[in-house]
Amino acid sequence: MKNLQERGHLLTEQVNPNSHNLDQLSSLELVDLFNQEDSRTLEAIASSRLQLAQAVDMTTEALGQGGKLFYVGAGTSGRLGVLDAAECPPTFCTLPDLVQGIIAGGAGALVRSSEDLEDSWEDGSQAIALRHITNLDVIVGITAGGTTPYVHGALDAAKQRGAKTIFITCVPVEQFKVEVDVDIRLLVGPELLAGSTRLKAGTVTKMALNILSTGVMVRLGKVYGNRMIDVAVKNSKLRDRALRIIEDLTELSRDEAGKLLNKSDDSVKLALLMHWSNLEKEEGNNILSEQQGNLRAALNKAGITNKKE
Repeated sequence: MKNLQERGHLLTEQVNPNSHNLDQLSSLELVDLFNQEDSRTLEAIASSRLQLAQAVDMTTEALGQGGKLFYVGAGTSGRLGVLDAAECPPTFCTLPDLVQGIIAGGAGALVRSSEDLEDSWEDGSQAIALRHITNLDVIVGITAGGTTPYVHGALDAAKQRGAKTIFITCVPVEQFKVEVDVDIRLLVGPELLAGSTRLKAGTVTKMALNILSTGVMVRLGKVYGNRMIDVAVKNSKLRDRALRIIEDLTELSRDEAGKLLNKSDDSVKLALLMHWSNLEKEEGNNILSEQQGNLRAALNKAGITNKKE
């Protein structure tokens, strides 16, 4: 593997010619320049659409077979992975260990810079061993500049265990090659502040993770139409959202929706299945379980079609 300390050739380390006078711009000029440069993130996602779709398909299959999804990164990349993983339980009512974020330096690195810890290949490898990764799992290595030893140690250890691997970076293949199942290159170009990959690179990485995790959850049946029917009803905001989903899809009143939600033990998709099929809670739960929690499949099983989305 190329010497990971030789990074001057990388796209993410280059000087952006559009911001050579960055320190002389007015505030409005700064905002306009950022807006102009951030448009590159949409282009980068579009250019990687096939690889992102492949990642969604591969991860959906793995999780459907009992596997788990792990994001691995350091610094900004690691924090973005942890953030995306942390959002899955409240949004899709997944178990906390289904999607996990692994960051160099552990929890402390989320709030305080621990960039020196990203240089340990061995720590990345050990992180995989500690989580007992298997051939059912998917490991997503995230590194804007492509070279982070911690990430490559994790990817190498994951491959040795037979896990599927995805690589997300912002440098082209010719600058840094890696052997993985899905190779996603988000080429947003040099940063306005040279080398500061928390900017465009961070933004496009967040976009890619949004697509990956949400796409997988959609494919797993945790969405009906465009509604988050597996929302975890844990606070007043989420309960309000759950009630509005039920009201809109069933045309029940607020009070009726509340009674139905209570009857279903705060499960929106069970409440919808019970309402549309007239099934009792236990029978509805059984059908949902048989259909791996997929409401549309459960409705088909119960002979219910053409319901509002």
